Order: sequence, then structure tokens, then C-alpha cells
Amino acid sequence: MYTLIGTPKARPFRVLWMMEELSVEYDVLPLSPTDKAAMAEYNPTGKVPALKDGDDIIIDSVAIMQYLADKHGGLTFKAGTIERAKQDSFTQFICDEIDGALWTAARNSFVNPENQRSTDIKPVLMWEFERSINALETRLGDNDFFMGDTCTVPDLLFTHCAGWARNAGFPFESKPLRALVKRCLERDAYKRADAVRKAA
Repeated sequence: MYTLIGTPKARPFRVLWMMEELSVEYDVLPLSPTDKAAMAEYNPTGKVPALKDGDDIIIDSVAIMQYLADKHGGLTFKAGTIERAKQDSFTQFICDEIDGALWTAARNSFVNPENQRSTDIKPVLMWEFERSINALETRLGDNDFFMGDTCTVPDLLFTHCAGWARNAGFPFESKPLRALVKRCLERDAYKRADAVRKAA
């Protein structure tokens, strides 16, 4: 039994989706991203999500996703293989170039105090985001998922970011990548996780 700490209406949804993919037992402590004092009990930065596994706490959504995938042997290639290295390359690119741009835009739109925001940065971030989308489309090629015909961690991560990008008004016109996202949204585990999110 795992405990997901953080509301599934925010970044913790990624972890929730992964747990549904892996069919593991879990419960949710739906702390808000704004409840930093309560979250600090689990993560010194006060950020969501965290995952409680026994007496241990894991922080950072992507680290949690990969930990669960490795532990339960799903949506990942085995560590130490060339396939895993390529998978991790996609994961890191999405974290750095896609998630990073979106998170920086959020910090400068509503997360940071008003006197610590840059009002000029979003157009630059949107330009960088679009350039990164083009690079990902090239890397995807004719594949259904980033790792060919196998859905893995970076596919879930990218799909979550794609929804975030749409809500934030970022450009996302790539037909191949939109098709990848559609395939992920049609997965039964996504639909179960989405139902949990809507009920939260």
C-alpha cells in the first residue's frame, strides 16, 4: 500500500496514473500545492507530490514514477540496457525542455510572489517549447510511443505536460505527438486515474 501525498488535480496526477497502470494499492492524502506547511512534513521544499512507501518518503514526481515502474516491472526497460538509456534520454529531455518551460511560465504567472515574476519571459518560453516539440517529433519518427510500440514513463510524462501546455496556451500543433497523446489518453489506466482526479 502506497500513500500519494498531494492533490491529483495537480502534478501528483502523474504518479496516480502510474499506480493505476501498475495496478498497485494506494490511498491519497490530497494536500494542495498551496499548503506548503503541511507538505513540508513530507518534502522540505513544500512541493507536491511525495510518495510514502512504508517508512520511506520519495519526492519528485518523475523520480517516483520511475521508482514505481522499476519496482513493479512495468512501463520501463530494465536498468543497464541500451533501451533504458534511450528511454531515460526521452525522460530527461521532457523534464528539461518541456516540463521546465511550462513550470517556469507557471512560476512567473502565479506561483512566485508578484514582485518576483518576469512578465516578459513567457514568449521566450513558448518559442523554446515549440522548438523542443519539433525536436521530439523528429525523434519520435513513425513510432506509436517514444520507445517504439511500448508505452513507457516518458509517454505518461509527456501526455501530462501536453494537457498542461494546452491549458497554459502553449503551441502544440505536432500531429504525430498529438496522436501519441491521444493513444495515452485512451488507456484504461488513464481513464481510471482521471476518474479519481475528478472525484477529488
